[in-house]
Amino acid sequence: MLQLTINGEPRQLAGPASVQDLLVDMALAGKRVAIERNGEIVPRGLHAATPLADGDVLEVVVAVGGG
Repeated sequence: MLQLTINGEPRQLAGPASVQDLLVDMALAGKRVAIERNGEIVPRGLHAATPLADGDVLEVVVAVGGG
């Protein structure tokens, strides 16, 4: 189990896992999101290739459209 902090809240995720796996787990796959992992932005093209590690701190921001 990975112990993560996401948007300031503790969360567990079965490991090994990537940023993409986390988005699937959070039901955010395919949505417009910005991910910051340990203070660095993870580009969308690297979500599947970016592994998560125990203790990672992530900020997940979902883009919301409107008018």
